[in-house]
Amino acid sequence: MGGNVETAALAQVVPTTQGVDEQIDWSELEEIWGTRFPADYVAFMETYGAGQLSGEIAILLPVPRPDAYSDGTGLRNETLNARGTWKMLGGRAGTALDVDPDSILAWGVTSGADIYGWLTTDDDPDRWPVLVYGRHTHPTFQIHPFGMAEFLRRLLTDKEFQEETISVVLPEEHRFINWRQQKRWLDADLDPSTGEPW
Repeated sequence: MGGNVETAALAQVVPTTQGVDEQIDWSELEEIWGTRFPADYVAFMETYGAGQLSGEIAILLPVPRPDAYSDGTGLRNETLNARGTWKMLGGRAGTALDVDPDSILAWGVTSGADIYGWLTTDDDPDRWPVLVYGRHTHPTFQIHPFGMAEFLRRLLTDKEFQEETISVVLPEEHRFINWRQQKRWLDADLDPSTGEPW
């Protein structure tokens, strides 16, 4: 896990057995996006990769991959959705938040249409807070002062935090399924979330 403490803590909650290293060229990615990425996200991509967490949360690839299951567009489409929603709701959405929408970068989405991302306003990506756009959360937009891996660990282990930050109910048992395994199950006519017959 590249020595990343937050991703290692998440691995105590979510088994890494279905994870796959995405083998990403991070220097190339920096050129594409014009920024480095947080160390916990890098470690997550090396440990788990992109895929489905607890059946309800999709962790997105950083770059497009047409063969991916299910959304191979990478971060770009959900980032555009998050920025567009921010603009549509007037930027503040009833809160004191007011940031440039271009500083929003999405990394995940839930089956309840919540979007999870970062506010990239700090020069140090490891200090980017998590931004939540919750379809049925209150408030709609939230900023949490920690990174993606810590956010996910809290989301999976703290019921009160879960109620505030996700619009669906998560199962008690937590697992991660890389998109490759989901694709194999789908090709075998099995439920891509569980590997069970439909």
